[in-house]
Amino acid sequence: MIKYDGYDEAIIGPASIWRDSTTVSVLVYDAEKIREILMRDGMDAEEAREFIEFNIEGGYLGIETPVLVWPNDIWDES
Repeated sequence: MIKYDGYDEAIIGPASIWRDSTTVSVLVYDAEKIREILMRDGMDAEEAREFIEFNIEGGYLGIETPVLVWPNDIWDES
């Protein structure tokens, strides 16, 4: 399984998913916890969001690429 460096506390757990006609095990991350880690390290909320979108969600590392979930979907709040 592929693991993102520096975000261990954001791991929810493993999941089995269907990719490329086979079942693979991947790690599932809480994207909101990753945002909190980035903000703790000095980014503001918008910078953290952009970093996650472009550098994590936008990156494909092969069939074992981890999955991100947004439990509270804070970006769509009015």
